Formats: sequence, C-alpha cells, structure tokens
Amino acid sequence: MTAPFNQLSPDKAERLAMLAEECAEVIQIIGKVLRHGYDSHHPDDVQATPNSRLLENELLDVFAVHLAMIRAGDIRSPGDLENSAAARWEKKLRYTHHQEPMK
Repeated sequence: MTAPFNQLSPDKAERLAMLAEECAEVIQIIGKVLRHGYDSHHPDDVQATPNSRLLENELLDVFAVHLAMIRAGDIRSPGDLENSAAARWEKKLRYTHHQEPMK
C-alpha cells in the first residue's frame, strides 16, 4: 500500500476533517448571529435555543477537536492557554476599533 502524498495517517486526516467541519459550523452560526442577533432562534426550534447558545456549543466542539489534536501530537500545546490567548488578543487589538484588552 502506498503512503498518502500528504503523509497523514487516517486518524490524523480524520481529526483535520473534524476540525474543518466544526469550523464551518462556527462560521454558519456566526452568519446567523450577524443577520438575526445573539438572542434570536430558529423559528422551528421548539426549545427556542438562542443563537448565542448555538455558538457556544459549536466553539466547544472546536475546542474538543483542538484538544484531541494536542493529545494525539498533531499540534503542540501552547502551554498556558489562557496567557497565550491573552497575548494573541493583545496582538490583534492593533487592528481593531472597538475591542478592549483582556482583563
């Protein structure tokens, strides 16, 4: 059997596919929030789950795949995730107009 050109084992490729799918779902709900707001919900949703909750759930799915990729050795752990995220946020603030530093 020939190794795939990208040298990815089936489990690594599957995790990447999962990440892509979850990121697409985050993008989809972001579009709904931008169009209808955080508090809006799908009219056919009998539980009236707000878009904010749907976004939380999708981001948690991304985080779960991210964590699985770290544990599998696909990517490195940033170490102290909270401090790493805060440093990244500070860098991004240079290109924003309405955001504030993390506290």
